Amino acid sequence: MISLIIGHKGSGKTKRLVDEVNAAMASSNGSVVCVEKETKLTYDVSSRVRLVATDDYAVSGFDAFYGFLSGICAGDYDITDIFVDATFRIGTRDYEQLADFLAKVNELGEKSSTHFTFTISTDLENLPKRIFDFSEKIN
Repeated sequence: MISLIIGHKGSGKTKRLVDEVNAAMASSNGSVVCVEKETKLTYDVSSRVRLVATDDYAVSGFDAFYGFLSGICAGDYDITDIFVDATFRIGTRDYEQLADFLAKVNELGEKSSTHFTFTISTDLENLPKRIFDFSEKIN
């Protein structure tokens, strides 16, 4: 199951994500990863969290983003949680592509026993209903 933090810009999504990241790190028996577009959360998340900026690796679009997340999972079998801030800024603002991407990430999470949490900047009613077949809204 994937968790989604949904809301408009300035609604507190990133703050909620940071709280979730730090709580996961405190309770995890493995590794926790936080993915963001550019390095902004360095001083907000625990120093034990692996912080990765997609701009450092020229990740753009949902296909490249999926490959990037797959590589993170393949590189460390001990990851329990991956948190992603600014999902649309890394992928695209296409809601159907987002739904396809999240479906693939859900399968990746099941195979790798990794829980994923994403921030999504939009109204809940803009998202395709099928997204909630395999994800939950947590805010």
